[in-house]
Amino acid sequence: MIPHCHDKRIEALRAEVKARGGDAFISLNPADNAWLTGFFGSTSLVVLSADDVRLFCDFRYTEQAKQQVRSAQVVEFSGSAEKFLAEQLNESRLMHALFDSHAMTVAQYDAIKKQYTGSLKGESLICGKLRQIKEESEIARIEAASQLAEDALSEVLETIRPGMEEVELAARIDYAFRMRGAQGSSFETIALFGEHSSLPHGKPGRRPLQSGDIVLIDCGCILDGYCSDLTRTFAFDRIPGHWFQEIYDCVQEAQALALAAVAEGVSTLEVDQKARDHIAAAGYGDFFGHGTGHGVGLEIHEQPRLSPQSEAMLAANMVVTVEPGIYLPEQGGVRIEDLLVVTPSGSRVLTALPKDLRIL
Repeated sequence: MIPHCHDKRIEALRAEVKARGGDAFISLNPADNAWLTGFFGSTSLVVLSADDVRLFCDFRYTEQAKQQVRSAQVVEFSGSAEKFLAEQLNESRLMHALFDSHAMTVAQYDAIKKQYTGSLKGESLICGKLRQIKEESEIARIEAASQLAEDALSEVLETIRPGMEEVELAARIDYAFRMRGAQGSSFETIALFGEHSSLPHGKPGRRPLQSGDIVLIDCGCILDGYCSDLTRTFAFDRIPGHWFQEIYDCVQEAQALALAAVAEGVSTLEVDQKARDHIAAAGYGDFFGHGTGHGVGLEIHEQPRLSPQSEAMLAANMVVTVEPGIYLPEQGGVRIEDLLVVTPSGSRVLTALPKDLRIL
């Protein structure tokens, strides 16, 4: 397993908490807790102060946590997580606790506040801000997950046949991930045929594959805790028509423009506009309604977002997707997505699967 610098992360978070006026940081978010401590269980609590870091988990995860965690004290607890967390803060006399407002529910907040005697303040992206910049070990894990996903997809594409249903294709991809050692899929695998490909995040159904169908696949896997993300669009047996070739070429060109714009110091809005302006100039602006990309790491959707609503600045070692698309209602759609690492002079694309239109 690739080692992690958890001590360095803890110190960076301590500095962030102090700068925001807190004497403690609390988290019930599995991804933040994994980043901080190395514990990859689905349920845990973290309390970070100037003096220590404690990871609390229930009986199901105690042994696992003690095996994985080196930079925090592992403590077993039972009962209400929120009540226990409040009691720990009170007993430690930590009176100014901060939490990530993106990673706590209102119900959790209310339950903690009911017991906690200090001030509990939500702040935007406390851990998320730090997690945006990936360490080399994290990039290596993401790249390995990306390669696994590509290998699995390439193998499954060889099994496609007329009459195969969308749900079967999605299941074959998920199975191929698992058989190669992935912990699972990064998200629910999307496999859409024909007119269903106009649904950007449509769910696979019982639609059988026919000659002339579009095949849109959006998939990714989790390997060693880190996610990958990949989208390719194909034609089965034959191209469905000139209109499809036209939108495919347009999306491919838009993606190339956006990829070329990625570099340290460039705004995410500028990258989004490169793809969006090209698609709009071709007359398809109304059919590209989602952002051009997003960060990827321990979670499939992380900061920064590459969209018309985001003006974040790209920095070296951010890992993001670039995935423009065109979706013609009840006719069909195209999306092409690559995963890449931002560098000072541009980017390094992690996705190697060819993007020229392929007929399966």
